[in-house]
Amino acid sequence: MASGESFYVTTPIFYVNDVPHIGHAYAEVAADVLARWHRQRGDDTWFLTGTDEHGQKIMRSAVANGMTPREWADKLVDGAWKPMLKTLNLSNDDFIRTTEERHETRVQKFLTHLNDAGYIYEDEFEALYCVGCEEFKPDNEIVDGEGQYEGQKVCAIHSKPLELMAERNYFFKLSDFQQRLLDFYEANPTFVQPQSARNEVVSFVRSGLHDLSISRTSFDWGVRVPWDDAHIVYVWVDALLNYITAVGYGDDDGNFDRRWPANHIVGKDIIRFHAVIWPAMLMAAGIEPPQRVFATGWLLVGGEKMSKSKLTGIEPSEITDTFGSDAFRYYFMRAIHLGQDGSFSWEDLHARYNSELANGLGNLASRVVAMVNKYFDGEIPAAASTHVDDLALLDLAKSAVAGAEDAIDRFAIDQTIAEVWRLVDALNQFITDQAPWQLAKDDSLRERLEGVLGTAVRGLGILAVLLHPIIPLASEKLWAAVGGEGELGEVRPDAALEWRSTGRIGELQALFPRIDQAD
Repeated sequence: MASGESFYVTTPIFYVNDVPHIGHAYAEVAADVLARWHRQRGDDTWFLTGTDEHGQKIMRSAVANGMTPREWADKLVDGAWKPMLKTLNLSNDDFIRTTEERHETRVQKFLTHLNDAGYIYEDEFEALYCVGCEEFKPDNEIVDGEGQYEGQKVCAIHSKPLELMAERNYFFKLSDFQQRLLDFYEANPTFVQPQSARNEVVSFVRSGLHDLSISRTSFDWGVRVPWDDAHIVYVWVDALLNYITAVGYGDDDGNFDRRWPANHIVGKDIIRFHAVIWPAMLMAAGIEPPQRVFATGWLLVGGEKMSKSKLTGIEPSEITDTFGSDAFRYYFMRAIHLGQDGSFSWEDLHARYNSELANGLGNLASRVVAMVNKYFDGEIPAAASTHVDDLALLDLAKSAVAGAEDAIDRFAIDQTIAEVWRLVDALNQFITDQAPWQLAKDDSLRERLEGVLGTAVRGLGILAVLLHPIIPLASEKLWAAVGGEGELGEVRPDAALEWRSTGRIGELQALFPRIDQAD
């Protein structure tokens, strides 16, 4: 992607029925890394996240805690969800709440447009509903209950009894868009990713689409249907619209045209909402569908999907309080391939922290900085080396930059880090092979010592540029230590080899102090 192009990335907006866990944080960090990388490229970047605060699930959570839905939402947003942004060092440009007036009024404008265009009608409806999913369940997600729920129909995802709902609702003519969606998928093969998610979506649409109930009358916590205030808008329709209401749909055409279309990072369990219902709604309104819908896998703990109700939910601060936000970001982006299920364990986190961050990167940086201070009084050797070993290292750096750029465009963040870590490993091996501490003992090898440490410092600067979107705090420290000139965030990743130095090394505290298992 060329510098200056628009890049709009979103996370799902998360239900405020409980505090965030590391499964939520995983999606947040993935979107943040992509946003930071594109900003550093010079792209016109916008990163949106937020909270979904309407619907029956929120209302019941509030009642269970002796609060009104708005009081409950405010408590969770101010006390847990917004603080998570700081905990993870996120760079989001906006945080939208579906209870905000800017959202609610724009939702009503959108639905009025669809109603006026003839895509909405009223009818009777009866079906099994999952409050956990906030969804009328299709037949393939309804199973027979076991144990305490024997004899009942339960949700295949939540394993909780379904509720039979009978209401007179408004419907969106989703069935009208079956062929248009299939044609769109065919013309845009990268719209839904990864391939497994695309296959699921295409198969689902080919099996036949039914019109979608878009209003409820059995409770009143939500956005009012603009032409009939006895109805509230179905929470998923309300929630999906945040992606356009946050960037000015309905009353700020300039900003909307500047930002849209978006790249959505979503969980695989909500892929159908984002890749079927959402583009159909947009088509009905005459709006371009999203650029891409990328489904993450599930984050597993002990072989089970992250869940507070099953006591597998881990809050982000439980990790960051010990390891820090950079290590959190690095671990989840490195250890798990975005788009596949991944397992978290404390043992793996601890092992990767010490071996890859403390030893691999941190020790490398400390050694190089210390040797330049010791052997050259902090002056970085300026002469460009033409030694074959130095040139080979820089060739590898060029390859790593190209590989990282390619991987980030595919949202393969783990592969981006793997490319950068090729340079980390190569620099460590370079220092071992060249043994500058030995060169320093022989004045006749002074020029070679200059070449080795000059090349090593150049390599550290490249690492600071490439790792800045992933581990921003440590990268800024490294940038200062190698005398980086200008703002690190303004050095394009594809120009990492051309970074400029002030010519002097600074002091560097340990980037990632070792953490003993007992800690």
